[in-house]
Amino acid sequence: MMEASDAEELIREPEQPAAPPSGSTNNLMNVGHEGNIQGQMEEFLGPQAEYDEEEEERKYYRRKRLGVIKNVIAASVGGMIVYSVYMGLLQMQLILHYDVTYREVKYSNLGLEDIDEKMLMGINVTPIIGLLYTPVLIRFLGTKWMMFLASGIYALFVSTNYWERYYTLVPSAVAIGVAIVPLWASLGNYITRMAQQYYEYANYKEEHVQEQKKLPKGACHSYIIVFQSVFYIIFHLSFVFAEFPMRLFLHSYLHDYNHTLSRVSLCGAGIRGLIPGFNTTVLTKLPQSMLLIQVESVLMSFAFLAMIIFLVLCGAAYRPTEEIDLRSIGWGNIFQLPFKHLRDYRLRLLCPFFIYSGFEVLFAISGLSLSYGVCVLGLKQLWLLVLAYGLSCSLFSSLSLSLLRLPRWVSLLGGAAVHFVLLVVLLAWSPLPRNPNLLAPLLVLSVLWGLGTALNKTGLSTLLGMLYEDKERLDFVYTIYHWWQAIAIFIVYLWSKLPMRAKLSILLATLLLACYCYWVMERRLARKVPPRVPRIPRPRHKVKGYRYLEEDNSDESDSENNEEDEEEKEREDEEPEVEEIGDENGALRGQDEGSWGTNAPRARRGGYRRHRGRREDTHVQEGDMDEQEGG
Repeated sequence: MMEASDAEELIREPEQPAAPPSGSTNNLMNVGHEGNIQGQMEEFLGPQAEYDEEEEERKYYRRKRLGVIKNVIAASVGGMIVYSVYMGLLQMQLILHYDVTYREVKYSNLGLEDIDEKMLMGINVTPIIGLLYTPVLIRFLGTKWMMFLASGIYALFVSTNYWERYYTLVPSAVAIGVAIVPLWASLGNYITRMAQQYYEYANYKEEHVQEQKKLPKGACHSYIIVFQSVFYIIFHLSFVFAEFPMRLFLHSYLHDYNHTLSRVSLCGAGIRGLIPGFNTTVLTKLPQSMLLIQVESVLMSFAFLAMIIFLVLCGAAYRPTEEIDLRSIGWGNIFQLPFKHLRDYRLRLLCPFFIYSGFEVLFAISGLSLSYGVCVLGLKQLWLLVLAYGLSCSLFSSLSLSLLRLPRWVSLLGGAAVHFVLLVVLLAWSPLPRNPNLLAPLLVLSVLWGLGTALNKTGLSTLLGMLYEDKERLDFVYTIYHWWQAIAIFIVYLWSKLPMRAKLSILLATLLLACYCYWVMERRLARKVPPRVPRIPRPRHKVKGYRYLEEDNSDESDSENNEEDEEEKEREDEEPEVEEIGDENGALRGQDEGSWGTNAPRARRGGYRRHRGRREDTHVQEGDMDEQEGG
């Protein structure tokens, strides 16, 4: 019995669950909870079923392309507003200061006529030295900030008209002369760079775009054509808006043509100067000072609006690392490179067209509008002639889009053909004054001249963007273009007292020379004559920035690094100046295409090592050959 009871107890003992150790239940619960968290994290961080990486990348680059279009429109609108304000204020100011009554009553002891001459001299003469400082300013400030600073100088000129004195008007006019070439060089550079960026964002899957190498030749030509056309379509509206102060404010104060042209006997080709015999009293009554202040305040607000557009809406033309590279070639090289680019036969042969481009736009405003238009119709119709010219320029700038299908010479030579016919007509036409029946023919002349101007301006800017696709050369090329334009504007300022037929003859001769030189250039390019393009020096980075940090090599000592740097510096100092003889893409530059996008100093040092190794191998081979010959 004792044995049976013991067996039953042994059988019942496993049925009773043993008490678990203290805390084991909580540990099991925590393990399950941690497993849930880990699963949720893997689900969150893992590939999402609804996430399409390719689609997100496509949306990102679409936003980038829209940003480029926004930059082009903003730069165009900003430039249009700046020149609308500048030309509108200058026109109103010169008309008011021309009236002898206004000068005697308002500013009898100031000599406003002399101030206007000094002011025009400052605007037209100062840009002559623009080639000396424009590239340095653009590289130092950056393209966007150069446009912003130049628009601020134009706003300064507007502000000085609140207090018309010699020490306010003349210095501000000189400042505008200093800013003209940098502003236009920056605008041309900016629009072309936007075309290149748009190509990169539209073809972001291409290998050369991902590795930040040079674009294939001709890859972004279509974008350059479109963006330059859009820029000039918008910008040429500045001639239209510049007439608003004249039409809305000053028009009611002007005498009719019977009074202003009472002593004028002949117009057009037969006169000397602008309008000989034009009456010195053109105002029926003097405008109120408070009204003038209100008009200038409106113009000032638009000038500030242009500055804000450049500052806020315009993006950068270059990546930050690219701007570092552009500055790091040395300020002496930046100063010299515009002059070295003049050795290129393409730029030399285009110089007559650059000069004619400055001639014709000034002649449209001063010669055609004043010596033909105002001399025949009176000062009250000046706004209508300039309005027709501006609308024509804006509308016909769209014709340059035909270059997407037609050869590039069509735009330039087409505009030259239109101007050639008009110059011949103007040489033979000497209309009589006070003849309102000639309004329609003069409007037709203004519209046709605007057609030639539109084809000329868009054609030249587009051509330069096509010929020089290297982004490190654009500021130099557009500086040369607008510097020659400034030289032409200075010549127009000097010839104001010449006979009209002499002015027209100079225009005609320059046009024919420009067409011949352009034909020679295209013929050389067709024969593939290599241009002499100066070598862009490699960037030298004195400070290791976030972009140029080298990987630490524990096997190298500081002394070895210093010796290699000294040897590299001596080699570069002893190396003679080399110029590319070939296309502008830099095929013979002798530098790594991707070196500007990676560790530039390390790449240079590695290239020097390879070069030194090849040179030593060559010496060894030559020594072996000498031993064999001696044996």
